[in-house]
Amino acid sequence: MQSIILASQSPYKKKLVANLGIDFVCESPGVDEQVRPGETPEETVLRLSLEKAEAVASRNPGALVIATDQAVSIDGAILGKPGTFETAKEHLQRMQGRTHRLLTAVTVIGAGTRESALEIHHMTMRPLSTSAIARYLVKDQPLDSAGSYKIENLGISLFSAISGNDPVAIMGVPMIALTKLLQNRGIEIP
Repeated sequence: MQSIILASQSPYKKKLVANLGIDFVCESPGVDEQVRPGETPEETVLRLSLEKAEAVASRNPGALVIATDQAVSIDGAILGKPGTFETAKEHLQRMQGRTHRLLTAVTVIGAGTRESALEIHHMTMRPLSTSAIARYLVKDQPLDSAGSYKIENLGISLFSAISGNDPVAIMGVPMIALTKLLQNRGIEIP
């Protein structure tokens, strides 16, 4: 049987993929996640999910590789992983009381084929005070999360509305699309 690798060390992504009941291992892709000038948010997440899958596939010939990427887009700009408390605070201040897009891409590579899918959610963040933003950042520490929030944790409390086709995708893996991509390769789920 073909080995399956998730190109991520994220415990959240690992848990989501494990819910499909398939055997897989995790491996870090080690890809530079910089946005290229002139690239749309859609192009960015699709390119990065492909680059992550290709990086892991190149080290594991014959494996089936799953990779994802996620970004927040507001006013045409991409808000990536903040890295610092100050940047996270700026992100949340910019998004509070407004709607932004959360883009989540998935790519599956294996047996000489590659296929990608993109899921887009519209996320409406409720109005937040400066102190609420600070409390959230201290409690959830979302410095490694696109858009500066962890929706799978306390971050859900920041929102007044979320719309999209796959509610699980907001946690980092578009599971409906992934299931279809795996089934296209003969993986039986369930």
